[in-house]
Amino acid sequence: MNKPDYSKKRDTFVLYHAYDYGKEKEHTETKILGVYSSRKKAKEAIERYRHLEGFCDYPKKCFQIDEYNIDYDMWWNEGFFNSD
Repeated sequence: MNKPDYSKKRDTFVLYHAYDYGKEKEHTETKILGVYSSRKKAKEAIERYRHLEGFCDYPKKCFQIDEYNIDYDMWWNEGFFNSD
């Protein structure tokens, strides 16, 4: 198996909107809003979304940007086991 070439890392930025709800805030609602080529573009998208119906009812901190590397094994790269 060939190892990926991580020297040419490419990043992508995923924009989410997430908030807690329920009597004791025991649930979380998360929406993936878009995938962007730069953090700047993701921030620009926040400005477009935050004034729309529904989104405007929540604080700006509900928008989250996560950075991911394209073509990169980030998690579970050693497998997993089931404790059952």
